[in-house]
Amino acid sequence: MDSEQAPVVECSKYTKRVMLKTLLGRSDGGVGLIGQRVVIGGWVKSSREIRKQPVTPRSVPAQVVSTKDVTCSEVLQSRIPLLRSIMKVFGAGEYRVREKINVVFQPQPSVSILQVSDGSCVASLQVLVDSALATPCQVMTTGTCVLIEGMLQQPSLQGKHIIELQAEKILHLGLVDQSNYPLSKKRLPLESLRDCSHFRPRTTTVASVMRIHNALTWATHGFFQDQGFLHVQVPILTSTDSEGFSEKFVVTTLLNKGKNYDQISSTENAGVSVEAIRASIKEKSKKVEELNRTNSNKEALFAAQQDLKKTQELVSQLETRQKANSGVTIETRKLDFSKDFFARQTYLTVSGRLHLESQACGLGNVYSFGPRFQAVKSESKKSLAETWMVDVEMAFSELEDAMECANDFLKFVCKRISEGYMEDLQFILKRIDKKVMERLQLTLSSSFDRISYAEAIEVLRQVAGKRFQGKIEFGVSLTEEHESYLVDEIYKKPVIIYNHPKGLGPFYVRLNEDGMTVATFDVVLPKVGTVIRGSQSEERFNVLSSRMEVLGLQKQQYEWYLDLRRHGSVKTSGFSLMLEPLVLYATGLNDVKDVVPFPRSFGRANN
Repeated sequence: MDSEQAPVVECSKYTKRVMLKTLLGRSDGGVGLIGQRVVIGGWVKSSREIRKQPVTPRSVPAQVVSTKDVTCSEVLQSRIPLLRSIMKVFGAGEYRVREKINVVFQPQPSVSILQVSDGSCVASLQVLVDSALATPCQVMTTGTCVLIEGMLQQPSLQGKHIIELQAEKILHLGLVDQSNYPLSKKRLPLESLRDCSHFRPRTTTVASVMRIHNALTWATHGFFQDQGFLHVQVPILTSTDSEGFSEKFVVTTLLNKGKNYDQISSTENAGVSVEAIRASIKEKSKKVEELNRTNSNKEALFAAQQDLKKTQELVSQLETRQKANSGVTIETRKLDFSKDFFARQTYLTVSGRLHLESQACGLGNVYSFGPRFQAVKSESKKSLAETWMVDVEMAFSELEDAMECANDFLKFVCKRISEGYMEDLQFILKRIDKKVMERLQLTLSSSFDRISYAEAIEVLRQVAGKRFQGKIEFGVSLTEEHESYLVDEIYKKPVIIYNHPKGLGPFYVRLNEDGMTVATFDVVLPKVGTVIRGSQSEERFNVLSSRMEVLGLQKQQYEWYLDLRRHGSVKTSGFSLMLEPLVLYATGLNDVKDVVPFPRSFGRANN
């Protein structure tokens, strides 16, 4: 038996074709597979045609003898049009033949050179298709789907390719209407591709982004599985407002029951009364006056003033919306949720942290990976209505433990991308962002600086020669501009900001000993800003219950959550990772709408 056997080309088990990554991703670029017969499938990215030597027209005798005489001159004229006028001058054509002769002109043979991609890698395979096998107009159009069997060979033409496929059989052709195919033009901007998201994966850029997106997903599972976490599912439909004050999508079937739409509640404000909010304004105004009289600390006074201002803005917005609804008040537009599918008001979940905490209180360390929804009317490049989040919860842990876990997680996924997806990163480095590798290495090599919210405010206040658009005051959320300046200009590496004012945190986070701040943290990365928000949960029943009362939350909605404090309470901490900004960080793109297959954002849900 011959000791040197030809290498076996591995086919995709379920499609009976060879993935291009199998051929082109080898260390030799596929040279060792020359001489192998394979079946490949993909889509034509570009093409060109090379014509062969012209073929002399051939004469085909007719089956039937013609009754019409044909002169020799007519035969010559049909073959060589240039001699027609010459023969007329010399009087040629006296000899006649009885057999009819048909002159057949064959099209000039050619070879179509196709660059075919199947989405498995950045590189494309050069495929040669002879015109005898398929005409150029059949195979050369950009976007044409081909399934081809052929022989791998050395390139017949000089170029960047080191192997090519000589087509022997065309097993499938998916033709394209070029006039209506949106990718017919080359190098379309990403913004225009959002209107044809069903075709975007066929572009090299989006395909690379999707492969990195996939890598980050599996790296996420790999990290938590390696650390002994259990993956559990949390509900997408929930009757609990997970954050306590978030903008939610209401889920209802009542709109399908033939009701008059003018009598139906606005879903984002169902059950909200303008009068109730006005009454709340009076109470908040009294609180501000009381703080002024008692000379309370400035931070508490400022927080109360900000709360009053936001409530007044809300009333103004509701009144404007009422006028737009032709005088129909919110009170007359309420839904009767007792007749709804779930017999109560139900939402698309904003966060999985609360439900995940119940699992951590029995299983230990758990995580969940799924879609989350926010009805925020924002045009921000980092905002989506539907986003994918990794929620993490750990029993018997505190804030420091959650920050350490978040730090280790980010380093792990960045290392996985840097080591396993070099081809895609090289493409991104060349076409999109020349600093992408530098950022990933910075994340791997640097320690994340940890600063309190108060320290961050002080650092920003001391910045000379820079005017920020947002206010730099205690109690006010740091804007994207503030965060960007901290990580890009001051610290020049990832930063963890912790202990935010209690007015900026969700209702369930643990109140610190100072009574002013809560045990929260944000992980801020260069270029993209905050990618992780975490906290330690409030395990003390009385403190949690009191905070819910202060915020005016309906306790019956959270009784199941309070039960975790009544029966076997434990300290827990965790965080939520927003996957799309992390993809931006790893790819250098600037808009989250370009890193998800079908982006849903304010005003856009095309398919």
